[in-house]
Amino acid sequence: MDQGLPQVFLDRLTQIIPPYQLAAVRESFTRRPTTFRVNTLKSNRETLLAKLSELGFAVEPVDWYSDAFILRNKSKQELIDTPAYQNGEMYVQGLSSMIPPLVLDPQPGEKICDVAAAPGSKTTQMAALMNNTGEIIANDRSKIRLFKLVANLKLQGVTNVRTSLAEGEALWKRFPQYFDKALVDVPCSLEGRFDVKNPKSYRDWSLRKVKLLSTHQQHILRSAVSATRVGGVIIYSTCTLSPEENEQVIDWLLDKEPGVVEVESIDFSVPGLQAGLTQWERHDFAPEIERTLRVIPSEVMEGFYIAKLIKVRSNV
Repeated sequence: MDQGLPQVFLDRLTQIIPPYQLAAVRESFTRRPTTFRVNTLKSNRETLLAKLSELGFAVEPVDWYSDAFILRNKSKQELIDTPAYQNGEMYVQGLSSMIPPLVLDPQPGEKICDVAAAPGSKTTQMAALMNNTGEIIANDRSKIRLFKLVANLKLQGVTNVRTSLAEGEALWKRFPQYFDKALVDVPCSLEGRFDVKNPKSYRDWSLRKVKLLSTHQQHILRSAVSATRVGGVIIYSTCTLSPEENEQVIDWLLDKEPGVVEVESIDFSVPGLQAGLTQWERHDFAPEIERTLRVIPSEVMEGFYIAKLIKVRSNV
């Protein structure tokens, strides 16, 4: 089923995924069902489900998130064509992508930083969790992607977000220790979204790209830590499987900023979670990195990585 995926990537999988899960993971790199969540700023679970039922949509609830659903009988395009979607009453989003905002747990009235926000999946989710209160600074380095973010914010009825066009690595200079919480969902090699039927999804993948991204991710994360107040929470996430972009980035930060952050265990019940790796290619990571989480790719879940950091000492 995984014919066409880069052989180097497949070889690395054998070192990342436990042997008993490897076959299922390799089979998971096919198009997953469409998943979405209710936009609680404009609708609610009961109202949206009633509208979709009237139009013949069969949806399956997600056990760990009451506002999330799996579309089982129609296409993504048919869902997008509904009046409810056109009105911004829902947001099409991968299930794994919904986890980082839930782990961050933004509260009404808080100041939140979304360092690499476009196109706005997690920004709009956090705005809904905060009921449009407090403040979210949604930053992106790309003007084109920022336009998409602004369009999504408007459609979803979001009013507590200020957008920012800047390099994530430099954001801390404008907002030193300003935020209560930061979401650092960094640009990555997208391995968790590989689709064997869509060569475009993996065509540009290479080990060189993975290593270049890792360096970029390190500096974005460090900037977010500097922009977060002491006592604040930083969530680092990617939709890739590469240890260089995941555990190694956290390990680098712990070494570069000793005593500034602590890695906190993530109490979140989702099928297919695995503890962070403790070593990679003869390099041992800091023991606390085992508290980070990997979402193993499955029929409904993209591969993802999530780390929760608490800032315990000033670094600005």
